[in-house]
Amino acid sequence: MTKAYFVTGTDTEVGKTYTSCKILEALTQRGKTALGYKPVAAGCDWQNNQWENEDALALQAAGSLRVPLTEINPIALPDAIAPHIAAERHGEPISEAVITSGFQALQQYQPDILLMEGAGGWRLPLSSARFLSDVVKDLQLDVILVVGMRLGCLNHALLTAEAIQRDGLTLKGWVANQLSDDMPVFDENLSTLDALMPAPRLALVPYQQTPDLSLLVEKLG
Repeated sequence: MTKAYFVTGTDTEVGKTYTSCKILEALTQRGKTALGYKPVAAGCDWQNNQWENEDALALQAAGSLRVPLTEINPIALPDAIAPHIAAERHGEPISEAVITSGFQALQQYQPDILLMEGAGGWRLPLSSARFLSDVVKDLQLDVILVVGMRLGCLNHALLTAEAIQRDGLTLKGWVANQLSDDMPVFDENLSTLDALMPAPRLALVPYQQTPDLSLLVEKLG
């Protein structure tokens, strides 16, 4: 039976895709079948007769099963802006049914682990009234939070964790992603998060180094 998780971040450009790809690769190395799912992506190039997103391509390559890109990323929007605005410009609102059906379709490949990666942060708007987090609630997915380690990350991480739990979902744990090698008082920020976050740190992704994901992979089962 497939175990599925939602990967979110404290903001955009915090390393959700990089972390998700490393998790998929680590799972594969341990004999698990794993797939990544990027239901909504904004910022695509027209290639090979389809809209292609860099993050979706990375997830496709990192997975252990061969799946068409259109199934990895069913909603691919050309403009690299907020997805709901990009969808409006493209003349086609984001369909929650497409996100849900795409999630269910990938389970037909019977992966051991399915990682659904969000876009931006937890409260990503899909429209004027709905958020991607609403879909995650409907699917009742446990959440993995990628914390981009930079100035402001304490507030962003704690507020995101609070929102996830207030939505009635389980925060499986969080990953500290070191975005640069010169963040001031990095160790102190990491210690603060270790003390204050309401879920365990599953991994540290060092800047430009191979992360140790053994604990995280063990927790995902």
